[in-house]
Amino acid sequence: MPLTDSAAQALVPAPGSSSSLASGSLGPGAGTTAAQGTTAVALASEPGAQAAPVAGPSGAVLTCEQILGLLPHRYPFALVDRVIAYEPGKSAEAIKNVTFNEPQFQGHFPGRPLMPGVLIVEAMAQVGGLIVTQMPDLPKGLFVFAGIDGVRFRRPVVPGDQLRIRCELISIKRKRFGKVRAQATVEGELVCSGELMFSLVD
Repeated sequence: MPLTDSAAQALVPAPGSSSSLASGSLGPGAGTTAAQGTTAVALASEPGAQAAPVAGPSGAVLTCEQILGLLPHRYPFALVDRVIAYEPGKSAEAIKNVTFNEPQFQGHFPGRPLMPGVLIVEAMAQVGGLIVTQMPDLPKGLFVFAGIDGVRFRRPVVPGDQLRIRCELISIKRKRFGKVRAQATVEGELVCSGELMFSLVD
């Protein structure tokens, strides 16, 4: 549901923290198993800091500039362009525009560009990170991938597609472990779905 009166908590990076894509060669059409990774999905929260999202000219609930204030990811791994519905700590819906000038298409694959499945999952994780980091009284630290369950790819994603990603919080345990249900669609057709787990790194 669109964010109206709720304010998103502003986040700042923990000292020395960084983000990187978990290793792997997951492509469209392949299944995936639970894996430990170093992909940072969100920054630590700074208690007391508040930032109310302002709808942009295109109706965005969170603009790309505001998303950069909530997630640590930067080019070329900033994979969320706009948040169109947001309930902090519960759910989020976002858009990722897939363009031909993204660096992965130089090698994946020449003559037939396909968005790597691992980047689709990464984009879903970043949307999930927007949910997890908005939990109240969250300890300081960095959330990283702890596992991925039941992820399946239904169709290829190519330049020109617009991924619409929807994530819902399933559970949060001991304020250190989170699980979200995620799915990505293109023009209403399911592309990818699964459950993503996150763990807080001190």
